[in-house]
Amino acid sequence: MSGQDNPKSVPAAAVREASGAMLQKQLYVIFTTPTDGLGPVFANLDDHLAFQMGLEKDGIMFAAGPLWSDDEEHWNGEGMVVVRAASRADAIAIAERDPMHKAGARSFTVRPWMINEGSLTVRLDYSTQTFAIN
Repeated sequence: MSGQDNPKSVPAAAVREASGAMLQKQLYVIFTTPTDGLGPVFANLDDHLAFQMGLEKDGIMFAAGPLWSDDEEHWNGEGMVVVRAASRADAIAIAERDPMHKAGARSFTVRPWMINEGSLTVRLDYSTQTFAIN
């Protein structure tokens, strides 16, 4: 990858080769956006959250949550959902099953995302049977 002057893109295989010693965990990010304001979003929120919790229980959900406005003061109905799937097509099928999308309250896009760097810290206290994720 370093021998190219200023490319606008490189093949995914080249990125995988350059980061071969890293995690290279392939996930899929679903970006979800309201189609007609927050009314339809709130009307479908309970079913959407139940669906999300089902994905979590089944081990499909990696992470999900709302996207705040840039000033971090408001929620405009947007969200991000990261799922484990065999392919982008499978991730799209997961997103299509979401009651929020089935009802037309939100539209979505799916992007492949490969995790290479980062960390997760979990503290488990046996005596109090509590935990914290940092």
